[in-house]
Amino acid sequence: MIKKKIYSVINQKGGVGKTTTTINLGTAMAACDAKVLLIDMDPQGNLSTGLGVPPINRATGIYNILTSNKKIQDCLLKTEIPNLDLVTANDDLLGVEIELSSSDDRALRLKKALEGVNNYDFILLDCPPALNIITLNALAASDGALVPLQAEFYALEGLSQLLKTIKSISSTVNSRLKLSGVVLTMFDKRNNLSIQVEEDVRGYLGGDVFLTKIPRNIRLSEAPSHGLPALIYDHKCTGSKAYIDLAREFLKREGWKFK
Repeated sequence: MIKKKIYSVINQKGGVGKTTTTINLGTAMAACDAKVLLIDMDPQGNLSTGLGVPPINRATGIYNILTSNKKIQDCLLKTEIPNLDLVTANDDLLGVEIELSSSDDRALRLKKALEGVNNYDFILLDCPPALNIITLNALAASDGALVPLQAEFYALEGLSQLLKTIKSISSTVNSRLKLSGVVLTMFDKRNNLSIQVEEDVRGYLGGDVFLTKIPRNIRLSEAPSHGLPALIYDHKCTGSKAYIDLAREFLKREGWKFK
C-alpha cells in the first residue's frame, strides 16, 4: 500500500498558472516513476482539456464523486503518459454549491472519497480560482497547499488572504493542511517588477518559496491547445525545463528516492 500525499494547487486569482503547474509538475513527477493522479476541480475543465480529453468523455468525473458518492476508481481515465491518471471535470460542477448546501458533510466529500485510494504516490488537485465549496473540499482533503504565484504587483496582497484561509482550515477542518510551497510563475528576469516581487515574496516566506521559477514561455501557452503537457509538446523549451527542475525540487523536499 502506497502512502499517498495530496496537494491542492491553489490561488484564488485566475490566470496565474495553476493548471499549467498541475499538468506539467504531475507529468514530470510521473517521469520520475512516481504514480500520480490529477483531479480537475474547476468547472471550466482546463486540466481535462490540457490532457486532451474532449468534453464528450467527461460525463463521469469529480462532479459525480462530490454529489453522488461515486468512487474515484469508477471515474478514472488513463492518460497516454505512463504513471499519470486523471479525474475530469465539466460545467455540472457549477451547481455543486447549491446541491451540497443541505449536506452536513459537504466540505468532506472529497476527503472521504480519497480515503480508500492507496495506489498513488501523489494526488494533485487543480482548484478553481475561488474560495468556494469545491476549493474547501480540496483543502479539507489535502496534506498541503501548493501556490502558483504570478510575479506581478498585487501578488503579495492575494497571497496574504490565501495564507489566512489555509491557516483557518488547518485549525478547524483539516489539521494536516500546511503550506507546501509557493511557485513563482510567468517570471521575466528582464523585468524589474518580477525581480522585486521575488525579493518581497522570499523576504515574506523564506524557504517556503521554491528556488525554481517558471518563466514566461510561449510553448507553455501553446501546449494545451494540442491537448498535451508542455513536457510532451516541447520538452526542450525553457518552460518544460523549469517544470522538470521544479519536480526534482518538490520530490527532494518529499524525500523521494530517485532511481
